[in-house]
Amino acid sequence: MAYSLGVDTGGTYTDAVILDESSDKVIATAKSLTTRPDLSKGVGAAIDAVLAQAAVAPADIALVSLSTTLSTNALVEGQGGCVALIAIGFDAADLQRAGLAEAMGGDPVIAVQGGHNHGGAEVAPLDLAALNAGLDQLDPNVTAFAVAASFATRNPAHEIAVRDALRRHLGKPVTCSHELSQVLGGPKRALTAVLNARLIGLIDGLIASCETHLKTRGIGARLMVVRGDGALISAEVAREKPIETILSGPAASVAGASWLTGEANALVSDIGGTTTDICLLQGGRPQIDPQGARVGPFRTMVEAVAMRTTGLGGDSEVHVAEGLNGTLWLGPRRLMPLSLAAVQFPALVHAALDRALAHDIPPADGAQFVIPQWTAPPMGLDPRETGIVQRLATGPRRLGEAVQNRNENPALLRLIKRGFVMLAGMTPSDAAHVLGLADSWDRDAATKALTLFARRRSGAGLPIAPDAAALAQMIIDQLVAQTVDCLLQAGFAQDGFSGDPAQLSAHALTRAGLDGHAGILQMQLRLGVPVIGVGASAATYYGAVGTRLGAQMILPAHGAVANAIGAVVGQVRITRRGTLATAENGGFTAHLPQGPQHFAALDSGLAALETHLRAQVTAQAEIAGVDTPRITVAHDTKQATIAGKQMHIETVIKVTASGRPRIAKG
Repeated sequence: MAYSLGVDTGGTYTDAVILDESSDKVIATAKSLTTRPDLSKGVGAAIDAVLAQAAVAPADIALVSLSTTLSTNALVEGQGGCVALIAIGFDAADLQRAGLAEAMGGDPVIAVQGGHNHGGAEVAPLDLAALNAGLDQLDPNVTAFAVAASFATRNPAHEIAVRDALRRHLGKPVTCSHELSQVLGGPKRALTAVLNARLIGLIDGLIASCETHLKTRGIGARLMVVRGDGALISAEVAREKPIETILSGPAASVAGASWLTGEANALVSDIGGTTTDICLLQGGRPQIDPQGARVGPFRTMVEAVAMRTTGLGGDSEVHVAEGLNGTLWLGPRRLMPLSLAAVQFPALVHAALDRALAHDIPPADGAQFVIPQWTAPPMGLDPRETGIVQRLATGPRRLGEAVQNRNENPALLRLIKRGFVMLAGMTPSDAAHVLGLADSWDRDAATKALTLFARRRSGAGLPIAPDAAALAQMIIDQLVAQTVDCLLQAGFAQDGFSGDPAQLSAHALTRAGLDGHAGILQMQLRLGVPVIGVGASAATYYGAVGTRLGAQMILPAHGAVANAIGAVVGQVRITRRGTLATAENGGFTAHLPQGPQHFAALDSGLAALETHLRAQVTAQAEIAGVDTPRITVAHDTKQATIAGKQMHIETVIKVTASGRPRIAKG
């Protein structure tokens, strides 16, 4: 018999499922904690547990597919490796567009002359001397490079030349913008390349962890990875283009939700430890975002499901808003729940909480802890970062001990951003333990933490809650309220209302409609489609969400591992685009990866371009395990009327190869 193994690695849990290919049924599911920095432990534990539960021999696993929220989480939380951008032919204003400056976050930019024009002709020679001078001054902490040139989609020659030089002399990963998208828009393409370069080490580590454990267990099946549009790609492609895995986990959860419920029209809401991801199913399929995937503040050129991603999850940080009432808000940063930290470091956590509870005034650090996440001490740090790392040399410490003055706070944030440390603190997961809604970790530690937090004072000088249980309910209520807000925003955006969806969802009339206002005006507002709630904690929180929205809330069996299920029910889909444009000097120019090629006739140019794209997608689909891919071709032609005649401007050809990967060892 043939079985498929699905694995999903999230910020808190790594899930695994086994699907019987003959009966199309889930026969086993398992969860383990995601283990940072060594992901192999969590991945291995989940795979071992699901194999044992299913009593399936490793040799009978015919396909393995991996989805992950690690890319999405890293971008939402501002984490990832230090990268350098080589910007070719861009001016200073270009580097401020599309959120590129924010994405760089202080990482180095080397601007050099070069680039091409819309027709693919060189506008300036590539200045390799300026490149070498910039590299001589480069920060040694740079882990990867992004290369972006103006109009590289029309002629990638300068990007290729810089890429080859960097790989030859430095041996570090290099991402070229033209390899990720054939769409015009230089700054946005550069942004996509930067984010890709930032994620390379993270995704490579995850894939290596999975491959190593599969080999150890004697599983010889091919490894696939879920892309942001829900399609499957080979592990090799995911290593080179990790940016394509942003929204991988959410896309897999949508596929899993559809497969589990059979619902054709619904909002899918996936709550994880770090984010809540919402997508609309129409006709049983998710929509593709025509503007490219948006994650946090960044709009990329990655083709992905139209998903609204918010930094709200079961492990979101709890904040007290300024003001008299001491109201709460959650996110966007993820913390390790204190109830979990107490399981891993019981002596440290309980001793610190007990000491703090012995005083009436809560500690300034809020009883948070700093947890090192390195296997070897990080190098290339500044003096303040080094001081924090040295204090953590013997293990986790209370925040107030790890960071000894305000001047070190930025250094701590930099260490968090680069994934060297993480914070442990109070989260909705702790509140759920206090109320008995969860029992996975240390309830006693959660109760102590919430008791301490409840003593904090509002702007009016009063404690924010009378006790731990009251505070826990406030936190759960706030998570429900923010989830309702996320779903309302998705609804307003989908229905095309003018205005900011966030402002519309917070409007007094919206709230009156939810409350069922009955006066001179009779008001009611509810969702018009069901909500499918998936994710580890959906069953804990989403009943109240459905009640507030007046919506049918569907919580399917196995919904807690919907991502892992979605990972193994998808198909391979490879798409390539090419442009044939009318040349200024007559004839037509096809913009191919190896450079522009001129044709005298329109038909011959279109035929050559389509043949080239067909060959590309067919080869890539076969590498991904599709023996006889289905090929679809679409032409999008732009014309203009000049002197009463239709003139060809350009034609974009889109060729897609799709199919289910063969269930066989590879």
